[in-house]
Amino acid sequence: MVLNHTKYGDNHIVIHTLTREYGRRGFIMKAGKKTPTSILMPLSIVDLDVAEGQKTQLWNVRSAASAHPLYKIRGDIYKNTMTLFMSEVLYRIVKDGAREEGLYEWCVSSILTLEGMQSDYSNFHIRFLLDLAAALGFRPTFDDILPFAESGRHTMVLKAFVQSPFPESMLIPLSGEDRGAIASDLIRYLEHHTESAINIQSLKVLHELYQ
Repeated sequence: MVLNHTKYGDNHIVIHTLTREYGRRGFIMKAGKKTPTSILMPLSIVDLDVAEGQKTQLWNVRSAASAHPLYKIRGDIYKNTMTLFMSEVLYRIVKDGAREEGLYEWCVSSILTLEGMQSDYSNFHIRFLLDLAAALGFRPTFDDILPFAESGRHTMVLKAFVQSPFPESMLIPLSGEDRGAIASDLIRYLEHHTESAINIQSLKVLHELYQ
């Protein structure tokens, strides 16, 4: 699963991924006009044929192909922006070389769930943050999150999210401002428990989309 990619030299890119076998790992790939841009999109699920590097920890990508084309996500600006946000969070939290048991499978399940949803997915990124904490091994209770809530206006909504099953949490009515504030509260909670600085640029974009 692609988390990010960065330029490496004049004609290579490093693909930062979350993998089943190795956890968080980077791979180097030659970039050119024939490089499929779809595999570089945030949270793309790809199959990579790789060769172990002899002089570097970066393994070489010999070929790449999409494992699950995310047509509905890529064709929806709201869903696509959510994947950008989700990939940023994972990129900041999961460290290079780290392997959390079951995290890859949970991430794939989450992205395929978003792909399949027809409506009522505006709260998906908030639920993603809550369930990510559980996938990392510290399932939050309302009392756990409360100290990180800057505004008392959202405490009852936070409680509803923590206590509601997934389908019901998708139907909690919220404004774009409320979603942004709650997501920020949950990010502070994750920062504390993962000892990570999570500076998420795409949260502002999500906020603006849902105004």
